[in-house]
Amino acid sequence: MQKKSKLTLYIFIALIAGVIVGYIYNTNVINKINSNISVADARIKAIDKNLLSSADTTTEAFKSIKKLRQTEVKAQQENSTLREDKLEGFNILSKIFLNLIKMIVAPLVFTTLVVGVAKVGDIKAVGRIGGKTMLWFVSATLVSLLLGMLLVNLFEPGKTMHLPLPDSHLSTGIKKSALSLTEFIGHVFPSSFIKSMADNEILQIVVFSLFFGIATAAIGEQGKIVIKAMDAIAHVILKITGYVMKLAPVAVFGAITAVIAKQGLGVLSTYGIFIGEFYFSLVLLWLIIISAGFIVLRKPVFRLINNIKDAMLIAFSTSTSEAAYPKVLLELERFGCSNKIVSFVLPLGYSFNLDGSMMYMTFASLFLAQSYDIHLSFGHQLSMLLVLMLTSKGVAGVPRASLVVIAGTLSMFNIPEAGLFLLIGIDPLLDMGRSATNVLGNAMATAVVSKWEGELDGKQVERNADI
Repeated sequence: MQKKSKLTLYIFIALIAGVIVGYIYNTNVINKINSNISVADARIKAIDKNLLSSADTTTEAFKSIKKLRQTEVKAQQENSTLREDKLEGFNILSKIFLNLIKMIVAPLVFTTLVVGVAKVGDIKAVGRIGGKTMLWFVSATLVSLLLGMLLVNLFEPGKTMHLPLPDSHLSTGIKKSALSLTEFIGHVFPSSFIKSMADNEILQIVVFSLFFGIATAAIGEQGKIVIKAMDAIAHVILKITGYVMKLAPVAVFGAITAVIAKQGLGVLSTYGIFIGEFYFSLVLLWLIIISAGFIVLRKPVFRLINNIKDAMLIAFSTSTSEAAYPKVLLELERFGCSNKIVSFVLPLGYSFNLDGSMMYMTFASLFLAQSYDIHLSFGHQLSMLLVLMLTSKGVAGVPRASLVVIAGTLSMFNIPEAGLFLLIGIDPLLDMGRSATNVLGNAMATAVVSKWEGELDGKQVERNADI
């Protein structure tokens, strides 16, 4: 916990240092290049107006204007290339981190999801409990993702960014047509699992993992060996994730320096708006979770919240819901939940029911699309929601794990992966809120399933209220 807190501190230090260095670099180096690009843009727009007003395209004057436009476009491209060259050193720091994050996407999703599905599949004796648990998880997932999608469309925090698309000057190069059924099916069902792993086709990996996990549970004793092995591999990969995250401060410094140097300090105002709107969205999600719990638990729901408040603070301060796991386990049993229910539902919740992380995925992904002025139709957004609904089931409750899923999802919807750099610097602030939300969601799910199963000790709840 102390190390995680130090990592968060180092990231904040890197964030501040990146802002300072980026501002100095923008003022002394990049600002002149930006001015040249702005001048070229203004001249191109003026020339385009003249070309549109010209009736005869065969005259020498028209050809001369067109040649002048080509000169201005060339100047714009040369200055843009020069700006990227000047920022290359900072971008390399971020690029290394991003590549390492992408390196662990496929194995992390595969191993964690196989273990989770295998455990769910091995519920012959407690099939009824598993069904009710998954009903809550799926409902909570849908609500979290839909709420994120609706609120980011309402607030539109990325609209003021107006980031240029990478390596694009005159056209976006983004596919405008809707995602067809054939294309979607091609993204869903893998023709080769090895190819899916090599290409980081996350949704295809999820589909294979579902089949693999169910089949593993179905073969009985032999399957337990596979589950144990997968669980061990998953822990190894999570350890690798921890190593990669140690490079986060360096990546944050490079990413924020490049952003501020390129855009100027004005871009920080958008970050402030984004953070405020995200936390407002989390508050709404809390109200929905508590209201749903109240319908089942009635007044004791408030006692439950009082019991887990310390666990939520642990998750908030360490930016990981896993740090709060022992405390939540203890407090749920003190609240009156059956040990049998707690030991089954709570571990599954850490793979299948991370409400705060799931809402963040749609919120952040659509924020990046807005930042690049990429319009995603309602159909595209629903497709993204479906993809995130499946891929989020392989997310562990560790710091910044949501970035892994977002990184694997952006390319499916033609959103530049470089946009992820915008989130790295402010992610610790966002991770605190969503980690605390994950704890609330899992505790509520466990208590509700206990109540549904008649495994909630009413006398214990009353005793708990008197303490």
